[in-house]
Amino acid sequence: MKDYYLLTTEHLEDCLWFREDSDFKVAMNYVAIQAACCPDVDVLAFILMSNHVHFVLFGNKEDTIQFVEHFKKRYSLYYESKYGVQELLRRNKVDVRIVPYNDDSLERAIAYVMMNSVAANICSHPSQYPWGSGNYIFNQSLPTGNLLGDFSKRAVKRMLHSDFICLPEDWRINSQGYINPQEYVNVSAVETIFRSPKRMNYFFNSSSKAKKRMETGEDNLPSFNDQTILNVLPDLCKSLFQKTSFKMLQEGEQTELARQLRFRFSSDANQIARVCGLTYDQAARLLDSC
Repeated sequence: MKDYYLLTTEHLEDCLWFREDSDFKVAMNYVAIQAACCPDVDVLAFILMSNHVHFVLFGNKEDTIQFVEHFKKRYSLYYESKYGVQELLRRNKVDVRIVPYNDDSLERAIAYVMMNSVAANICSHPSQYPWGSGNYIFNQSLPTGNLLGDFSKRAVKRMLHSDFICLPEDWRINSQGYINPQEYVNVSAVETIFRSPKRMNYFFNSSSKAKKRMETGEDNLPSFNDQTILNVLPDLCKSLFQKTSFKMLQEGEQTELARQLRFRFSSDANQIARVCGLTYDQAARLLDSC
């Protein structure tokens, strides 16, 4: 029996799934590949965050779980090849929750997923976040880019970082280097669920992610994302302490670096933990010492 499911991977506390934009692009293509591999599963919404991912899928429970697990496995192999980190996601658990559709639970689940980037202060609206499906609902723009059928099999394999190339030739890959989510996200089904852009925005604004942001008193200005902090970290260590990495710093230097990250980039303990390879408790202690 097919149902709607919200699937969320466990948050990685002390490292990132995606260190730079190219990693996000590869993962976006892996979602497309997985959608092509699983025709019995409908993708309604998804988002790729720095240390976790969310999906709202329609299908049999076993198929939806396999969808996410196979996506994780494919991306983990890419990550190991690029960064030399083995089994990054092998122990990364997936929380699976059935979503009722006889009330507004489905709308709230989709809004919850799309609002992750807003709650993280990365952007002010889901449509501004490129690594997910938030920009494709009630968007009248047609898919842009080149047809996969216009490229050779070797070129497609190189672009997608995968030997799996049995994708529809009429799917388009955009100028950013990944397949347009409009090709495989069931956009019409999501629009039918929400019925109108105004109603969709109502669920965005009343989602638990939006409420959490208001309760914490965060402003509406986007903060720096994890990838930006990760890229400047070596230069910051060098300019402050003449060392090339966080791991080379002494305890007092780590405390000062944490203070600098909070002062210069508005980083909180969660972000400092992710980019520096610390647990949340370790990062919180550094900030408490400032």
